Amino acid sequence: MVATDGSSQARAAVATVLAMPWPAETRVRAVIARQLRAPYSRSILLSALDQSAEEDAARARRTLARRWPSAEAVVVESAAVEGILREAERSGADLVAVGWRGLGTARRLLMGSVSRGVVRGAKCAVLVVRRRARRVRRIVIGFDASPNAQRAVQLVAKLVAPPDGRVTLVSVVEVLAPRSHGPTVGGVRSTIAREVRRINAERATAAMKALKRAAAELRRSGWGTRTQLLTGEPLRELMRAVGSSDPHLLVVGARGTSGVRHLLLGSVAEGALNRSRVPVLLAR
Repeated sequence: MVATDGSSQARAAVATVLAMPWPAETRVRAVIARQLRAPYSRSILLSALDQSAEEDAARARRTLARRWPSAEAVVVESAAVEGILREAERSGADLVAVGWRGLGTARRLLMGSVSRGVVRGAKCAVLVVRRRARRVRRIVIGFDASPNAQRAVQLVAKLVAPPDGRVTLVSVVEVLAPRSHGPTVGGVRSTIAREVRRINAERATAAMKALKRAAAELRRSGWGTRTQLLTGEPLRELMRAVGSSDPHLLVVGARGTSGVRHLLLGSVAEGALNRSRVPVLLAR
C-alpha cells in the first residue's frame, strides 16, 4: 500500500514503488486520507478538498496501473496517520510506502510527522522515500543478526533479483577496549587485555558467521552478495558504508526495546531514517 496526498514527496514514493523488483503476485493500492474540521463541514472548502482528494486518488491509480492494471486507490475520511494505519491493517498490507517531508533542522524533526507516525505505528514493513529511486538493483542491509534483521533479509529475498542485482550486508561490531589506567599488580592489566581481545574476537566470529548465513539465503534467491564486517559505532559505520556503496535502497530492522514511544525503532533504525538520502525499508 502506498500513501499519497499529491505532494512531490508522495509522488516520489509512488515512483519508487514502481521501481522496486516486486514478485509477480504483488497487488498494490493507494490510500489518500483527508480530514476536515467540523466548522467547515458544509463549506465550499469541503467540496474543493473532496475534488482534490479524488483527483489525487485517480492520478495515483493511473500511475500505478502502468505496472499493475488492477491497482486500486481509495480515499478515507480520517486524519492522515490514523487513516493510513487503519487502511493498512484492514487490507492486510505487507508493506506501506510513504513519502518523507522534512520539517526542520532538529534531528528529531527531520522526518515529517505523517511518515514518522506511520513508521512507529505500522505493524508491517514501511518504505520511507526521501528521494525517488529510478531502479532498485543495489541494496544495503544493516544486519546485526537480530530477529528483525533476519526479517529484513527475508524481505529482500522475496524480491525478484535483477540480473545485476547486488546486496551488501553490513554488520558493525562494537568492540570493547581495556581501560588505559587499569591495575598493574600481578599482571592484572594484561589478563584484562587478553580477556577483552577474546571477547572481541568471539563477537567478530559470530557476526561473520551470521553474515555468511544471510548472504547464502540471498544468493539462493538470485542476488549477488557482498559482506562487510566493520567495527565502531553502528549507525556511523552503517551510513559510511551506504555512502561508499551508492545503493538504491537501504534496509534495516526495527528493534523494539522499550515502551517509550521514541525508542520503539531502535537508535540505528531511527538514525538511518533521519540520515539516509536513499529510500529506507524498515522491516518488522
